[in-house]
Amino acid sequence: MQYDTAVQRGKAPEKYRKAPFTVRLVRFLKYIPVFLLLFSFAFLLLAPLLWMCLGAFKSDPEVLSYPPKYFPVMNHFPENWANVLKQIDFMGMTVNTAIYAIGTTIPAMFVNALAGYAFARFRFRGKNVLFLLFLATMMIPFQVVMVPLYLEVYYMGWLNNFWGLIVPKIASAYWVFLCRSAFEGLPKDLEDAARIDGMNEFGIFAKIMLPLIKPTMITVLLLSINNCWNDLLWPMIVASKSSMRTLSNGLAIFIGNRTDNYSLAFSSAAVSMLPMLILYIFGQKYFVAGQVTSGIKG
Repeated sequence: MQYDTAVQRGKAPEKYRKAPFTVRLVRFLKYIPVFLLLFSFAFLLLAPLLWMCLGAFKSDPEVLSYPPKYFPVMNHFPENWANVLKQIDFMGMTVNTAIYAIGTTIPAMFVNALAGYAFARFRFRGKNVLFLLFLATMMIPFQVVMVPLYLEVYYMGWLNNFWGLIVPKIASAYWVFLCRSAFEGLPKDLEDAARIDGMNEFGIFAKIMLPLIKPTMITVLLLSINNCWNDLLWPMIVASKSSMRTLSNGLAIFIGNRTDNYSLAFSSAAVSMLPMLILYIFGQKYFVAGQVTSGIKG
């Protein structure tokens, strides 16, 4: 063969030969503007995060100094953290936030997956119109429905408890859209074979179809927990008692009209960010896969 002859002569085929140095240099130089642009965007996104993390190790005079000092002169984090624990119940707020996030996410994964499965695999009159109405709710700002939601929670007697925090946040048009797109990408032969074997519709959903969209469900898990963990407005409205405060509400105490403890705010914010960072690191592979597969067919 021609390939074997070329190998015997000590020459690789043309498609396996290494490009000349000048060609590789031209290719590298061509991508330098792209790298610089991406680096600029990455810096703009990461600069506030880095400033917050560095501010956790500074004192208030260092944070407010001008010209600004980017790196701390001394490590003030132990002192800042001790003051944080004296001023707020950080552990109690962390527990409240975890209950709020997990209590919302678990039923949200189940409910929205069921709705997405119905929109993707069932045929019924008005399905497309109903789905468009679901998507239309994404255009409505939360501030518009905030008062009606509060009145519902008030008349149900759910103020200052976890029911009022969790129940209104379970259903989401965005989660339904992600699940519908993921289910539509699965072959119909799977459910047809299960129906022939006598499996009911819920069994097909729970045992066959749902495990196949694992990346999408982990995406819903990550985004839902992150949204609840960082939610400020709804817990502030529904949970006014100090014993029901979440982390976002507690951290807002350090920055206000009568106080500006920036070093304490940076320290507590950096620590409260760690659970979400760890969660994203472990779920990053599934998060990216879920975003890709959910957009294959919509």
